[in-house]
Amino acid sequence: MAAIEIVSFGFLHGEAPEADVVLDLRRAFRDPHVDPRMRQMTGRDRLVQRAVLDTRGVRRLLKATVRQVAAYAEGPGGKPIVIGSGCAGGRHRSVVVADQLARRLRRRGHTVTVTHRDIHLPVVQR
Repeated sequence: MAAIEIVSFGFLHGEAPEADVVLDLRRAFRDPHVDPRMRQMTGRDRLVQRAVLDTRGVRRLLKATVRQVAAYAEGPGGKPIVIGSGCAGGRHRSVVVADQLARRLRRRGHTVTVTHRDIHLPVVQR
C-alpha cells in the first residue's frame, strides 16, 4: 500500500501545493460559502459536509480519485503520493473532499495524512 498526503487549500490564499493530483473544486461544485448559514463554518461541520457530499458529482469524483491513486500506487513508489484538494477559500469543499478521500483510502489500506492548510484563515470576503 502507498503513503498518501492530502492537502486541502484555498486558491485565494496562494498557489496550489506541489502535488501529483490537484482537485480544483471551485467551478464544478456548489459552494457552501454562498449560504450565510454556512459561511463561517468549515468542512468539519456536519451541515457543510452534507451540502458538499449531496452536490451532484462529488461522490463520483471521490470514487474516480481513489481509482487514480490506485494507478499511482502501482508505480515504482518510494515517495508519498500527494493530492491537493482546492476550493476558493480552503474552508468548505476542499476540507470535506480531503477528509472523505482520506477515509476511503484508509479503508483500502493506505497510510494517509491530511493537512488543512487554510482552514484556520478568515473567511474570504467576496
